[in-house]
Amino acid sequence: MQSGRFIMVVLDGVGVGDAPDATLFGDEGANTLGNIAQRMHGLTLPSLGDLGLGNLVRLEGVPPVEHPQASWGRMTERSMGKDSTLGHWELAGLITPTALPTYPSGFPADLVKTFITRAGIEGILGNFPASGTEILKDLGQRHVDSGWPIVYTSADSVFQIAAHESVIPLPRLYELCEIARELLVGEHAVARVIARPFVGEAGDWRRTTNRRDFSLRPAATIVLEEVQQAGHGVLAIGKIRDLYAGVGIDQAVKSHNNAEGMELLQAELERHDSPHHLILLNLVDFDALWGHRLDTEGFAAGLEEFDRRLPGILAALRPGDTLCLCADHGNDPTGTNTDHTREQVPLLVVRPGTPGTALGTRSSFCDMAASMRAHFGLPAREPGISFL
Repeated sequence: MQSGRFIMVVLDGVGVGDAPDATLFGDEGANTLGNIAQRMHGLTLPSLGDLGLGNLVRLEGVPPVEHPQASWGRMTERSMGKDSTLGHWELAGLITPTALPTYPSGFPADLVKTFITRAGIEGILGNFPASGTEILKDLGQRHVDSGWPIVYTSADSVFQIAAHESVIPLPRLYELCEIARELLVGEHAVARVIARPFVGEAGDWRRTTNRRDFSLRPAATIVLEEVQQAGHGVLAIGKIRDLYAGVGIDQAVKSHNNAEGMELLQAELERHDSPHHLILLNLVDFDALWGHRLDTEGFAAGLEEFDRRLPGILAALRPGDTLCLCADHGNDPTGTNTDHTREQVPLLVVRPGTPGTALGTRSSFCDMAASMRAHFGLPAREPGISFL
């Protein structure tokens, strides 16, 4: 048992190579970090390199080091999906063996009709799988002219509603999402209903940072609740709260981008009067801004910016703390598919004063939850094996 804090930083979408079952998801050959490094002819990540990133994945520009400052390994997802919700649930100790519903042909007509009736609107636009930026090019002006919300999905289990902030104000957009969330239960229990607000005009539509996710509640107890019940404060930074539907979280702080998320985390770690012992941060820009948009150069720049900010986080750690860097799935921007990719994810574990060691390939993301229990001296539970 440690007396310090446990910090989990999720680099959303930063995978390290296709998972053993990647062919089931059409993702054979995906390797977010490796393929980006190859495409960019190397990455400059000295801080992550010192921690041991090059020891867990072959990465041009980031060679392995003899004495990594962190313990290093990779984790394999067991849940049947590759979206953020299931990835985060498994990190918190919950495996989802049955895939949540997806809608490659759009949502059923009766479901859409019920949504329109409950929402009190005339109709919707879209109702098919699409890239969020591409569907705005196709339907943005029709939305502005008609006032009808744009409804679409992806390869993930999501019901997304896009609306121009001047056409459907944010409170109304969030209300539409809440109505959809109430309807999407049972056989239609999608992982997330997502509000996708945007601004601008034809030819220059821009999604804003006012996105909000309305997730399913976890189907069983997650480790966040156990930590909370043991008297340890839980802080969520970024979209973490939405992904867990607020379960097991004492305080949530919104961040608008990766840089702000890192600043908020460093400020929290430098506090000496904080009640929070479990601190969770999601850095969504890797996924939302660069992975889904197939922006390899932006992704690479984002990784290097994260690396430059990392020393500030490391300097704020205290004896007894445990910092874990990981991901929830892959999102390889070097391919032609804008969806998530089924990949193993990195695991770097920093414990001040403790030398790094090889953690191998973990058989489940649940090892993160098991390690949280070990850190706080909580009883071990299946599934998951602590890497501490």
